[in-house]
Amino acid sequence: QVQLVESGGGLVQPGGSLRLSCAASGFPSKYYAIGWFRQTPGKEREAVSCINSSDETTDYTDSEKGRFAISRDNGKNTIYLQMNNLNVEDTAVYYCARGASKCPARALRATAPSIFLDWGQGTQVTVSS
Repeated sequence: QVQLVESGGGLVQPGGSLRLSCAASGFPSKYYAIGWFRQTPGKEREAVSCINSSDETTDYTDSEKGRFAISRDNGKNTIYLQMNNLNVEDTAVYYCARGASKCPARALRATAPSIFLDWGQGTQVTVSS
């Protein structure tokens, strides 16, 4: 069974850092594009970052400004999202999801969630002083 489990969320002060993990099982994640998404109450889910099967990355949000970095450890079948210099606007539930082999282009970020078929349960990130 395909399964994605996020971890690493929690409460952090503005300016702090977190590293989220997405543990994949039931499939070899190295052959697939894996995306990180986030969602806050009352808003649609938005794409944050994606890494494809060739380890090429795509960033989707203007607010990231180089603060976030996606990576993968194929030996551990795990995908990471390193988040630095967090601010209150980063507060959200963060999800990882499995796509095909390629990430959607940045211009298609609005529809990106629709092509990711398998999702984790999410991990809460709260940035507050």
